[in-house]
Amino acid sequence: MKKLIIITAAILAVGCTGDFGDVVDYKEVENPNLSEASVVGQPNSSSIWLTGLERQLANVFNETLVLSELGSDNYVNTQTFFNQFMDGLAIQITDPDMRDTQRQIQRLRELAVFGLAEVGPGDPNYNAEIEAEFNYFEGISYLFSGMYFSALPQEPVGVPVTSAQHYANAIAAFDAAIALAPKAEYHLGKARANYYLGNKAEAASAATMALSLDSDFDRVAMFDESNGPSNTFEDALYERATFDDLQPLPSLDFLDPKYSFFTPEEDAPVHYLKAEEAYLILAEANLSDDDIDSARANLTALLDLIANREVRTIDDSIEDRTQVEAGSRPDNADVVVNGRSGLVLDRQLGEVEVPSVSGTSLTADDIAAMQDDDAGLSLLYRTRQEVFIAEGLRMVDMGVKLVIDENEILINENINEGDLGTTPVVPSFISAVVADLDAITYDAATGVATTVIDLNDILVANKTSDQVVPFE
Repeated sequence: MKKLIIITAAILAVGCTGDFGDVVDYKEVENPNLSEASVVGQPNSSSIWLTGLERQLANVFNETLVLSELGSDNYVNTQTFFNQFMDGLAIQITDPDMRDTQRQIQRLRELAVFGLAEVGPGDPNYNAEIEAEFNYFEGISYLFSGMYFSALPQEPVGVPVTSAQHYANAIAAFDAAIALAPKAEYHLGKARANYYLGNKAEAASAATMALSLDSDFDRVAMFDESNGPSNTFEDALYERATFDDLQPLPSLDFLDPKYSFFTPEEDAPVHYLKAEEAYLILAEANLSDDDIDSARANLTALLDLIANREVRTIDDSIEDRTQVEAGSRPDNADVVVNGRSGLVLDRQLGEVEVPSVSGTSLTADDIAAMQDDDAGLSLLYRTRQEVFIAEGLRMVDMGVKLVIDENEILINENINEGDLGTTPVVPSFISAVVADLDAITYDAATGVATTVIDLNDILVANKTSDQVVPFE
């Protein structure tokens, strides 16, 4: 296919006349306000460039959140205008969402690299804090490359490198940021990269360092409701109203919608590197080391932190959970889900309270009864699922990876179909239950709902796989 495209392009080029070439030659048109010289070498250009990186990160989340949350068991896509394939994990190179996700991550990387190489050194007001942020954003681009893809180029039309190498690149970039101006989120980024690599000691050490700097830190991606980019996933969860239907598992109903309307100027932020993750990494490391007392202590600290996070009071009465057919999904507070009560909100009785940063059904009694066994590990993964809902981590915890898009395969001579990164990664124990990821049974008369599977139990049952549960 590559050869056919190249030959066709050559024929078109030969067939074009000189006059036609003049018609389409835009090389001489230049907006002086958008030239490289208008940025590089200008005072305070590095701080302006940093604002652009923050904006680009919002674009990254607008791609990754939709795909990763639909690909997980967190939500079922019953009739929305969002991706129609990911809910069944039909991951295809021709899907334009694969293209857009890859490009937004790579654009973030290139903006960070250019900031480090050109914008920063040319700015007389450049400082170590901004340089650290440029390194941090470069690290985030590698981190997301490793999280969502099994292989991806780390430079334009470059050779794809493995997710493990992207994680290593992320760690190096975060280390560079830490050396300049250490922040808790820099250490947590390093902890997450080591976590997914299975580097237990290094992940725990970085998580501990993050908490020592700030025990309740919360790094967010900001969105602009008026000028863009607005939060696409907030549109999916809240502002969509009755236009379409995106439903959480009933066991996660009390956490939905994670994002809701803020103001006409500011859209809901994404809390993407927060102290909760450090406590969960430490607790998982404790369980792996058969240190149940330390695991309980870290989970107790997690509960204390969550108790002080923002809970938003919103009117969600337009969300009736009907899923086309009335009574098809749990919609009131009396419903019992998987034998547990208190997981479903009654949105028709008035305003409801929904955690906007982190929420969990984990209780102090759960922690006290927890053991360093598979049940305890499954409980921890249920807590991870709750705390990180709508933040893009669940699909990564499932071991699922997206694909390099078709355009990159065709243009990049270093990539051919069938190469690593061009075929989706879906663990066999996930593909075996893909039809049941979001499936539930619900008897409205008795008020009893049950998820068809418990994916946390399945993850733990396959903990020896190198695709999931990285510390085992």
